[in-house]
Amino acid sequence: MATNATKCPPPMKATSNGVFQGESPLEFALPLAILQICLVLVLTRTLAFLLKPLRQPRVVAEIIGGILLGPSALGRNKHFLQTVFPPRSLTVLDTLANLGLLFFMFLVGLELDLKALRRTGKATMGIALAGITLPFAMGIGTSFVLRATISKGVNEGPFIVFMGVALSITAFPVLARILAELKLLTTDVGRMAMSAAAVNDVAAWVLLALAISLSSSGKSPIISLWVFLLGTAFVLLCVFIAPPIFKWMSRQCPDGEPVDEMFICVTLAAVLAAGFVTDTIGIHALFGAFVLGILAPKDGPLAGALVEKVEDLVSGLLLPLYFVSSGLKTNVATIQGAQSWGLLVLVIATACFGKVVGTVAVSLICKFPLSEALALGFLMNSKGLVELIVLNIGKDRKVLNDETFAIMVLMALFTTFITTPLVIAVYKPAKRGVAKPYKLRTIQRKDPSTLLRIMACFHSGRDIPTIINLIEASRGTEKKQGLSVYAMHLVELSERSSAIRMVHKARNNGLPFWNKGIQQDSDQVVVAFEAYGQLSRVQIKPMIAISRFSDMHEDICASAEDKRAAILVLPFHKHQKLDGSFETTRREFRRINKRVLQHAPCSVGILVDRGLGGPAHVAASSVSSVITVLFFGGPDDQEALAFALRMSEHPGITLNVVELVADPSMSASGETVALDIAHGVAKSADEEVPLKQKLSGSSSSIKYEERVVRSSSETISIIKEFSQCNLFLVGRSPQGQVAANLGVNVKSDCRELGPVGSLLISQEPSTNASVLVIQQYNDSSRPVALEEAGSSDGSSETD
Repeated sequence: MATNATKCPPPMKATSNGVFQGESPLEFALPLAILQICLVLVLTRTLAFLLKPLRQPRVVAEIIGGILLGPSALGRNKHFLQTVFPPRSLTVLDTLANLGLLFFMFLVGLELDLKALRRTGKATMGIALAGITLPFAMGIGTSFVLRATISKGVNEGPFIVFMGVALSITAFPVLARILAELKLLTTDVGRMAMSAAAVNDVAAWVLLALAISLSSSGKSPIISLWVFLLGTAFVLLCVFIAPPIFKWMSRQCPDGEPVDEMFICVTLAAVLAAGFVTDTIGIHALFGAFVLGILAPKDGPLAGALVEKVEDLVSGLLLPLYFVSSGLKTNVATIQGAQSWGLLVLVIATACFGKVVGTVAVSLICKFPLSEALALGFLMNSKGLVELIVLNIGKDRKVLNDETFAIMVLMALFTTFITTPLVIAVYKPAKRGVAKPYKLRTIQRKDPSTLLRIMACFHSGRDIPTIINLIEASRGTEKKQGLSVYAMHLVELSERSSAIRMVHKARNNGLPFWNKGIQQDSDQVVVAFEAYGQLSRVQIKPMIAISRFSDMHEDICASAEDKRAAILVLPFHKHQKLDGSFETTRREFRRINKRVLQHAPCSVGILVDRGLGGPAHVAASSVSSVITVLFFGGPDDQEALAFALRMSEHPGITLNVVELVADPSMSASGETVALDIAHGVAKSADEEVPLKQKLSGSSSSIKYEERVVRSSSETISIIKEFSQCNLFLVGRSPQGQVAANLGVNVKSDCRELGPVGSLLISQEPSTNASVLVIQQYNDSSRPVALEEAGSSDGSSETD
């Protein structure tokens, strides 16, 4: 019997024997999958880089990249499509993509805290419900129009629910990324949007489960009922079984100890098993992973280890494949004619109208300002990955045809793309600190007994002992009004979704990032500062700044002004090795320091740490430190001296003040050079008083010496004499002939430390003392000479 049926191609083998054996690697699954992954990563990362100036989340670049690789663009070349994405390879691609998506949904579940949802206020709940019900109703109306035109013959019930869910969903991870990019996470609008999106997300997944259970086409309605009931039973079973097991595993993971590999393995296996069960029931494997993510512990070593093990591989490598898998199903060419393009406009307008109008209406009822209400509406309209998941499930279940699918994908892309520019256009939050002008922006002041506010920044736990020991030394005496310290943890906001989990701890930038009434955070940072605050009488408030390194200086300066700080203490961008030399931690830290020096609203100190006080906090009764001030002249040196005098009031501190005065012969030596760093600054009345007279009659713990020098080599020799102290305090821009000569002879690649600070971190003086380089605030906005001799933030200097 003759037949015209085409013969199916044989299944692809995993690996080839190589081109020298006459085999093409592109005919085998593994090398072809590797090529596909590399192509996807290069394209999506390039697009993300190009879209970065527009402040778009990476998901926009990944959606566009998927569409470009599909039949809408590059895939129109049949040779390219058959070579790189042949039909028989799509099973492997889809499997890898869905495996990555499975674990990504587990991470999304980790981001959602049901306890926080229960505390959601009426306003947030109202905004969330309005952001679901009105778009869902609009989606139902749109579904009737689509069924009458381009979606004829589809199953009515599932199509209505899928359209409603597709228009009402808000992508929680994408929204969090947009808020972080716009620095709105810790504002009222940001917190409201995050809470409403979390409620929206949970409701959307419940509705999607209902839609999937209804989409069993061609089967008895009883089947859909069984799917829904079994899915509900699975969720209830997980609610009763999973939390006790997770709690037991968390108790077996003490703080500071590595998490047992078995617990990680068991949890990941449980995620896969949950996915298998929900897929067997007929819902989708993603639901099982999502449910386990919601029930998993949100804090502690186990949660951190799970994120660390899973996140980079999933988000960076496997998840982009899902966008390609979706893009290969999206053919924009199917949208042809005025009717199809009109329907695209209708779907976009309906989606935006339902979300924005519903959210804005409830926000105005709750007496939000119009700008905040509009911002909330636009934020809640962001789609992204979760939208694509809904659409792909609908496509696989034959609920959405090719044309409807393409229209919905373009709608998701458009609504996400316009979110950031629209929010920027309508909402400009007031800058912190503008409403709180203050005068005490320096340590040097008329009344040294007034309250001193210090903001000390740190990058990691390694900086904490030094910061605490510096605070202890700065306490002064009980007679003073005291010391208030803000310890700010500087954290980079990366593309990793776990950065958003850290943002939840921030709550409100400037408040402690833990809350005793809600959760007990065992983070070593909080424990260290909390313990010190209880032992001493210092008000110490931990803070967190989570932003990109490119604009982190804005957060630091805004927080310093908001907290009315007198001095900002920044860690040096290098750390000391065992042999005494310095190595760069991260170059970005240097750029942050240089920008803070330029824009700070108060004095700034850069702390070069050589183990001040040792690796642990030194108790007040055990403090025995020697501090040396090298005084040349100028406002910065005056500020360093003022700080040192406050430290000298601590009973365990001895202060050496060394004033270096130029010998008359030095000016005639031909060696003179003017340091043009602090030019144009008039001397204050305090500077007119000779230093010796100012320190006469001071405490016995203060030792003053005046040294006359003739050359820079003599200056270095004098510094060597005091090299055995614990801490040097120096001005960043010293004035006078001695400092000018020293600046000529000291070659430094760290100009932000000034000539004296650069000398002290070099090998020449051979000292193990820490160095605090201070720049005094000057409201005349004098230029800060960080870029002399052509140096820029690009930093051509060697580190």
